[in-house]
Amino acid sequence: MNLDSGTIAIIQLAWSRHLGLADNALAETGTGERIYRVNEQAETACFLRLFGTEVFSGPEWAADRARSQSAAELTRDSGLIKMSMEHGGRVLGAEQLFFADAFPSMVPLEDLAVAYEPDLAAALERLCPPDDVAEASLAGKEEVFVLVDDSLDTPRPVAGAGYSVTDGILADMSVLTAPGHRLQGLGSYISAVALEDAMAGGLIPQWRARLDNIGAARTAVGSGFIPAGSRTSVALSA
Repeated sequence: MNLDSGTIAIIQLAWSRHLGLADNALAETGTGERIYRVNEQAETACFLRLFGTEVFSGPEWAADRARSQSAAELTRDSGLIKMSMEHGGRVLGAEQLFFADAFPSMVPLEDLAVAYEPDLAAALERLCPPDDVAEASLAGKEEVFVLVDDSLDTPRPVAGAGYSVTDGILADMSVLTAPGHRLQGLGSYISAVALEDAMAGGLIPQWRARLDNIGAARTAVGSGFIPAGSRTSVALSA
């Protein structure tokens, strides 16, 4: 399964604008040369790989050091930390990027219903480990969809997904599944619900998962998302 060429062009446009590049910067992929976006006032250093194109953004000193680093070295957060240690480099994230442009096929689940109340998203977060809650930030999403067990007197959340609009084009998604309900396809199901809603609104769903989070990557693919690249970034001291 591949993304449509028109979808890819829109994603490239969104990320070009996000990085402060010309609108067509990421679309010009024929040279194989890495793009450098130098900003002396930048408070972060970031390395992006998207559809085969590489972009490094940060201060001039960071760009100079990045020029001697391979893509594999810059993708690992340890690589960026090593080169920025004397400037107070602190990991912000090393994540894989996924996108989708096809409506998913879904079969309704018995005894489970979809709810849209933010309070249920917050209730789901209280059932999950803090690290998972921080990564998903589900309750803070603009749109949330919570899968609840409505066979009980009080509906109990078991999984949730949501998205916020970024750059006016992308629906930045996340998912959270309660312990005890994982590995049952519930995360993929509720993610597909959120994906369908985002696409119906004219948005392109984007999923970001930590490079070391195999479960999240599996859920993304199971929800119809296609891997397209990665982003690694560190915060720099003032």
